[in-house]
Order: sequence, then structure tokens, then C-alpha cells
Amino acid sequence: MAIKAHSISSSTEASGDVAKPATRSGTFQIGGELPVTRLGFGAMRITGKGIWGEPADHDEAIRVLRRAVDLGINFIDTADSYGPEVSERLIAEALYPYPDDLVIATKAGFDRPGPNKWTVNGDPKHLRQAFEGSIRRLRVDRIDLYQLHRIDSRFPLEDQLGVFKDLVDEGKVRYVGLSEVTVPQIEHARKIMPIVTVQNKYSLADRTYEDVLDYCEREQLGFISWNPINAGNIGGLGARLNDLAKYHGITTAQLALAWLLWRTPVMLPIPGTSRVAHLEENVAAATLNLGEPEFRELTDAA
Repeated sequence: MAIKAHSISSSTEASGDVAKPATRSGTFQIGGELPVTRLGFGAMRITGKGIWGEPADHDEAIRVLRRAVDLGINFIDTADSYGPEVSERLIAEALYPYPDDLVIATKAGFDRPGPNKWTVNGDPKHLRQAFEGSIRRLRVDRIDLYQLHRIDSRFPLEDQLGVFKDLVDEGKVRYVGLSEVTVPQIEHARKIMPIVTVQNKYSLADRTYEDVLDYCEREQLGFISWNPINAGNIGGLGARLNDLAKYHGITTAQLALAWLLWRTPVMLPIPGTSRVAHLEENVAAATLNLGEPEFRELTDAA
């Protein structure tokens, strides 16, 4: 498949506030009018082990969220199922009242029977109840981006998205996105209502959804890549990745994040962490100064 890209620079002429390095990743207009930093923050890992319960270090989780905003990130992605409920509650505890430009995206469509256990639930009644819980925990009247976490094959998609459409009509949701979907599923959904983002697993090490990314680029849908550094398992891609990282004095994870930002302007990586030091390391990827030949070489190596 054809690879289209844009340049990334860390020169002093590059756009963005030096004190807010995440802004150097550029912006994407969700729905054509809601600007977010392309390098966002995924708030799944601020919960406990197995994405269950309270974080091991509550104060550090709060510091991570506040530091993310300090670094220029204005796009935070979460879900009612993270904890469950814990991630959304911590976001409000750390950041409410929210900065005017902060965009919080959340999701619904899972039940959580226990640590590391996920059960798809697209029952329209459940989706509506999940939304009510999310706005209460986040302390907002409207959610800027509300996403169907998974399509549930037990219910017609028209019924599942019907809940989202009603919420938009009621002024309680601004935009709607999908998660872990194929191109035919996106096209089906778009016949029901406007869809502005797709959140699929994608990284330099896992490009299974390349066709979905190409579709999003053609249609100017935001592509939110979750697990963008493949849980840190990037180094196995070959010696060239390690050599490039070593040459530039960076980590392979930073190189992999920079590659995602180069890959297409619709890419919105959301690396997550529960530690401030790791957050700062991830955000530094937005400032890397690598040339297009190096990124293309990485594409071929992967």
C-alpha cells in the first residue's frame, strides 16, 4: 500500500511552544472544527493492575494527568470501562475545572467482570446508562467525542448508534467515533450517522489495520492509534531501528511514535503511562528531527 507522509522537524523554526512540546506534533481538526494536539494521552494505564481498580500510586496518576496538560497535550482518551470508572474519575479529580481547549474523549460498550476481563455489551440500554455515568464522573454536560468501544454483533448497529445519534440530537455529545472496526463497518456506520474518528490498534510493529488507516486518510477521519508502541515491544523489528535510535540518542519507543506522526496527518497516537518520567519521554517524540528517508527506511524494515 502507498505510504503518504509529512515531515517532522525539531528545529527552532518548528511550530509549537518549546515549553509545551506536545504542540510540536501539530494539530488535527476533529469533525473539521475541533483542534487537538496530534500526540494525545491514553488514560487506560492510570488505573490498577489488569486495568482494574485504583492505581498503585494515586498521587502519581494525578501528576501524570496534570503534567500531560502542562506539556501541551489537549486530547485525552479514556473509557467508562477503564477501572471501571476509575480513569474518568481521576481525570476530573486532576483537571476539573478543565482548560478551555481540553478535549476529553471517552467510550462505552464493555462490561468488566474482573481484572483483564472484557465483555462486549452494545445493549442500547447499557450504552445510555454508560453515558450518564461518564458525564457524571467527568463533571461535564457534553462529551466532545463519544466512541462505541466495540460493535456488538448481538444488536443491530442501527440500534447501538441510535443511542449515540440521540445524544448528539440532545446536545449531549458533539462528535461520534468508532473503535476496532473494519472499513465495511465504518461505511455501514456512516450511513447511519456522521463518524469523525476511528480508534484501532496500530503501531510500527502492528500494521494490521493499514487499509483502515488509508481509508481514514482519504476521508479525513481522525485515526486514533491505541497501543502505539506495541506495549514497548518495538526493538524486535530489526537492527536498523535500534541503530537509528542509538544514532539520534533516543529510545526505540520515541522513534516509533515519531514514525506514527510522520505516517499521515490524520494519525493521533495516544500513548499511555502511569509515570511522569515515561510521559515526558513519550512527548519528546513530537520534537524529533528525522528526515523522510529514515522514516521510509523504517517503513520498509517493519
